[in-house]
Amino acid sequence: MTSPEEQGTVPVVREELAVGKRTVETGEGIRVTKTVSERQQVVDELLAKEDVAVERVSVNRVVDAANIPGIRQEGSTIIVPVLEEILVVEKRTFVKEELRITSTRREVREPEKFVLRSEEVSVERFDERLDRQSNP
Repeated sequence: MTSPEEQGTVPVVREELAVGKRTVETGEGIRVTKTVSERQQVVDELLAKEDVAVERVSVNRVVDAANIPGIRQEGSTIIVPVLEEILVVEKRTFVKEELRITSTRREVREPEKFVLRSEEVSVERFDERLDRQSNP
């Protein structure tokens, strides 16, 4: 055992960590560029068109009131009777004419131009600090 005069002091050290954060501007950034391009595209689609022809046919036939003809269809032709009453000693219904309406169908091409747009984006990274050092 040693006497109190012979004993030494041993310091005990303890380290502590202090954590904090701060905002630092780095000068790094990105540049986004957008370009719009246009192109024309032709649409050539088969379309149906219907043409109508009206033909007047003189009939001049007497009919009685009980047998007045109505609208009828023969094939692709619609027949519309046109009636007229004429004054005689007696009144008679008279088919003056018929309208013969014929429908024909045809297909035609009608190309049309349309403008279509598409966008392209490019991204460029840069560091402003390097730019400042090279361009004082």
